Amino acid sequence: MSWLQRAARRYNPFGGTSGRSSSHSSQHSHQSDILHIQRPLHRADEIAPSTSRDESMIEVTDDHYDASTDEGMSATDPMEQTGNEERMDSVCTGDDWVLQRHPRPNELSQDTQPIPGPSTSSHSVEHLRQSQRLIGYQARASSGSPNPVGGAACSQSTEPTEGPHTMTSLGKPLHRLTEKQKKKLFFIEALKTRYKVDYDKVQPIPYIKDRLYCVDKVYVEGGFEFMPTEQVTRGSGSWERLESYKPVFSDQRIQSVRRIIEGDPGYGKTTLTLQFAYDWCNRVEGSPMRDVEVLILLRMRQLSGIRSIYRAIEVYLLGSDPRVKEADIAAIIGESKSAIVILDGYDEYPDQHSRRVTDIRRILKLDLFANTPVILTTRYLPGYLAPVTKRVRLTGFDEIARDEYIRKAVVGEDEIALSSIKARLKENPVLEDLCQVPLVFVMFAHIAHENKDFQNFKSVTEFFQYMIRCFHEHLKIKSKELNTVRYSIDENEHAALDKLAFLAISQENQQITWRRTGMRKQLGRDFYETYLASGILVEEEVVPERSSRGVEVRFYHKLFCEWYAAHHIVYILSQPGQSVPLNELFRHMKPEDVQYVYRFACGLNRDVSSSILQYLEKSQGRSNRFTLLCLLEQSGDVKGILGNVRDMCSQTVNIKEGDNRMLQRSTIQLLDIAAGHGILVSSLHLDQCFSKFDVTNACIVLRSGLRLTNPKTLKVLRVSGRTRETAGDSKGIEVTREELLGLFRTCGALTEIRFEGREFLLPHSVSAELIPPTLKTRNIIVSYERYREHGVVHQLNWDNGQWQHQITADGPVKVYIFQEELDQQWGKKELAVLSTAGVSINRLELVRSFSNIIDDTQSIILTSGCTIPVLQTVQELWIQETDVDLEVFLKILSYTKECTEITDLNFYYCEAPDKVDPEMIPPLLKERGVAVDWFSNRWRHLDLDTGNWKDEESEEDDSDDGTGGTGSESESSEDEESEEDDSDDSE
Repeated sequence: MSWLQRAARRYNPFGGTSGRSSSHSSQHSHQSDILHIQRPLHRADEIAPSTSRDESMIEVTDDHYDASTDEGMSATDPMEQTGNEERMDSVCTGDDWVLQRHPRPNELSQDTQPIPGPSTSSHSVEHLRQSQRLIGYQARASSGSPNPVGGAACSQSTEPTEGPHTMTSLGKPLHRLTEKQKKKLFFIEALKTRYKVDYDKVQPIPYIKDRLYCVDKVYVEGGFEFMPTEQVTRGSGSWERLESYKPVFSDQRIQSVRRIIEGDPGYGKTTLTLQFAYDWCNRVEGSPMRDVEVLILLRMRQLSGIRSIYRAIEVYLLGSDPRVKEADIAAIIGESKSAIVILDGYDEYPDQHSRRVTDIRRILKLDLFANTPVILTTRYLPGYLAPVTKRVRLTGFDEIARDEYIRKAVVGEDEIALSSIKARLKENPVLEDLCQVPLVFVMFAHIAHENKDFQNFKSVTEFFQYMIRCFHEHLKIKSKELNTVRYSIDENEHAALDKLAFLAISQENQQITWRRTGMRKQLGRDFYETYLASGILVEEEVVPERSSRGVEVRFYHKLFCEWYAAHHIVYILSQPGQSVPLNELFRHMKPEDVQYVYRFACGLNRDVSSSILQYLEKSQGRSNRFTLLCLLEQSGDVKGILGNVRDMCSQTVNIKEGDNRMLQRSTIQLLDIAAGHGILVSSLHLDQCFSKFDVTNACIVLRSGLRLTNPKTLKVLRVSGRTRETAGDSKGIEVTREELLGLFRTCGALTEIRFEGREFLLPHSVSAELIPPTLKTRNIIVSYERYREHGVVHQLNWDNGQWQHQITADGPVKVYIFQEELDQQWGKKELAVLSTAGVSINRLELVRSFSNIIDDTQSIILTSGCTIPVLQTVQELWIQETDVDLEVFLKILSYTKECTEITDLNFYYCEAPDKVDPEMIPPLLKERGVAVDWFSNRWRHLDLDTGNWKDEESEEDDSDDGTGGTGSESESSEDEESEEDDSDDSE
């Protein structure tokens, strides 16, 4: 007899325990888990899986359960224990026995304010193991009917007991399902059970282990952006905003069978995948996951040595249940109407550098699951990607997301408490950059709210020391409670952990996870258990391919690994007579990857920091901004580097697209320090890295997703866009009137702003009524130069909101007009200015912007509806990437005739008529000797006498290269061939 059967017998209503059950149940109705068990009870392999989405498998958290013997009732019955143990009582409801679980006294009620976060508890390992042992038992949650023995009503509506004729989610009664359909039904329900364990165990603060919550109750969206390119590119590209996580699947602009979600550590990639899982399991209205039939979610850090994706699913998600094999899984996914695969954490995938061909690599290259949508989350792009891959990235918390999180998870509607937390962040400007990371901000918000002695921090090192102290202090407080484990490890003694962290992070291929047995042996059991209980270390179950289940250990976040690794660096460099060359010590530790290792090391020991700073000055020769941040950690006070910041701000500060994120972040943080101390920035040049001005949050957003949140001390702002060559097909950046005025209001010290490059599309005017009087009196110089080649600079007149035009060209110019409406409007205006001034236009290029010719006025119509009149100063006209038929082609020839200075007409990368009737060609073009050329896959020249196209190479060489020349061209080629034959004969 199983323990579950004996539990039902021992605690049935006639056994004398029903009174206790009813009393307890009435007090905790909202917490109790009601499990109905059909009679008679059978073993797991004899019971069919649950058949409805609303039905759940039994989840038992009884540490006394023994799967091997199916006997779990020890001499000390866990159900009769008191104190912190859970109780399970049985009651009778009609034909069913009901096994009712009562929560442990130390479990929080659902009314407790939740605390979100991106990490799942280490308890989920044991919870999953136990739920997988019993996953075969069929059960359902009783709903809506009052308990006949006095228990409270449950939350859901009552369903009839499942039987063989119950309608399943596949649309058929259970007894009519084929064996394959039964396997599919079990497979889907097993996945939902597994995912529920994860998304119900979200743990935001690692040392508060008794606060675990459902992801949906606490999830707060940060920023989302996507790269709108036809094929995947590894450059920074042009990013556009997504309003929510839901369009990741539904937005047509990123429709693909391969998507990558990028984000720095702690930006919420794993939390997002849990939200996807929640949406799928619960068929959330409005979610793109609602109608997905099968969702596969795997943590890649747990797949060491597993070559088969089906093996990973079988062992990790199904618990090696014998009823569904690898072949069954492959068939289910392949035959599903809709399936989605999510692979979380490629950057933590142990086999990413392996030479063995794994299914993961085949999936990324589109050799496997070619028609199945796959999402990969990662910090960086894999070395091999399918060209169709679309890129999405997380940009962290802005001020709106921070406020939403504080209200939702920390203070509720207490606006005073909200203002207090925000004020503490503003009092700590050195944390501004760090708190863009959602995970770090979560900890900051809760620590700032719960600790009244929260101080102002002068460095990131100081803040992290305080945070680590909070971890240990909380553990000490918990240890003082009754019936709890006592921990006596000195929090300042962690040399062994320091060395482990350093060895992991200093490798060329960082692997910051360890097997539990080995790590516990190196650290010692007491030390290991202490740091596990504190939340600094986290356990996770893994499934090696050829061995039994194991447990791996990692730090709660990579920042903790960098913190302890920095301690080991300080230890090495502080040893008397140490002779380790720093270039060897930091060989694989690039500042852009592990910047906080350097900053922490400088903050922990001033003597050691001197040698580190000297090393950085040599290795970071192109800029010393990161060195300044390390110097800030060394001094422990912003005042110690204010002189350096003033020197930096007295010159032009450059932020370039080619700068890595670490360098951009360093520059932004120094600018924040300057703003916080009223230091004027003489000039800031954003070189091809500007994305937009966020009016709502009053900050400048870069292409990298980083934000300049405090630009109030800028005097001159120069914003350069990409050149025509580097911009390629990227969409122009439209700067609206609201953004322009918001930028002026935010930058209180601004005296001049310059926009340079056709990439920026500024408004044609700013309504004078919208301009505040204060801006008019400041008389800010606003200039706009679309192309240096155009030779025209526009300057805003604050009195009427119109642009004034100044010609800077001292010779012929080139004018480009692209497909965007604003670009065409600006191009028309500049052509008018240049023509009026009589400036010669060497070339006019219409790139995907030409539409037609107006017959009456002989004017060009652009795609936006703008018109370009006959121009007498244009020398070359180029029609690019626009196909033209014979009728339109003849109209263009007629327009060219009217423009008396045109000498060359070119059709570039477009389709043109194969032949033109020479009678239709204006004779004036022949008289002027206008050259008409066409390029599709090669250059061809139009013979104005015959109307035929000739290959330019053939014409130049007076020979036919086999590409289809006509007329005299063919004759000359025949002569050449006969000459060659004669020469052969003479030989």
